[in-house]
Amino acid sequence: MHKIDLYLLTGFLGAGKTTFLKAMLEQAGDKKVGIIMNEFGKVGIDGDLVKDKANELIEINRGSIFCSCLQLSFVESLKDMSEKPIDALFVEGSGLADPSNIGEILEATEVLIGEKYRYAGSICIIDAVNFIDQAKDSETLERQIKHSHLAVISKTDIEDKFDLVKSEVLKHNAEIEIEKADMGKLPFNFFEKFTNEAAIIKDETTNKVENKPKTLSLELHEPVEKERLEVFLKTLSADAFRMKGFVELTSGDKVQVDVVNGKIDYQTDTENHDSSIVIISKIGPQIIKKIIPLWDSKVQTAFKLRN
Repeated sequence: MHKIDLYLLTGFLGAGKTTFLKAMLEQAGDKKVGIIMNEFGKVGIDGDLVKDKANELIEINRGSIFCSCLQLSFVESLKDMSEKPIDALFVEGSGLADPSNIGEILEATEVLIGEKYRYAGSICIIDAVNFIDQAKDSETLERQIKHSHLAVISKTDIEDKFDLVKSEVLKHNAEIEIEKADMGKLPFNFFEKFTNEAAIIKDETTNKVENKPKTLSLELHEPVEKERLEVFLKTLSADAFRMKGFVELTSGDKVQVDVVNGKIDYQTDTENHDSSIVIISKIGPQIIKKIIPLWDSKVQTAFKLRN
């Protein structure tokens, strides 16, 4: 019986999961690839970046697929994907996803639909620039590495810390295979190398309803000055795990903006998305009290804040 190869894709916020996923889609050749993409915000951002290249795409937003709040949706999505004409399925977890209970979820899926999937392994994308700081106090990142079979170290073109990061990753998982990626691309054909069934460590996830991070969407109603936007983003970044979205600037440029650890990355928005920024809070709902006066004083354009 034909089985679909299932790959789990993890990595902390801003590590480069979607960049890696786009590279895998380009490498797929004749393979038909499906994607389940999970984001914490109500509005998905990354799905728009891969939808044209994926054969099938399902987005699950507003929480972690490993949390009880979305586990049923995840299993139903796995069932739906099993009925599609695909050869492989990538599940991209949110940046704060703890995948420790993937074994439990796959067992539930098997009870529902039978043995439709072959679990080919978990890939963890590691941000070479920010990993050392992130790993100091992130149990989520530690668990992502613990439950992965391949670590892909990204952003070495920005700051080449490959050897240092590799040694730190091995402290969390001595059995993991480690590779360096160039703009998300591996130096070999991923689909030829990772096809065997992978072992699963059974564990309980730390993703719970009670510790789900507060996520907000900042909808922008007019173009903004880039310099003013940067002041806002850098100031707020101390209280936000991540900010990402699409913005129209007063210069006429339309950009995709991504903020992690105070570092702002801009890419050209080629598809003319509506202007909005998703904000994942470190401090819960209290961040609302900071966003509104900060935007009013630094950016001074019309906006709407949504849950």
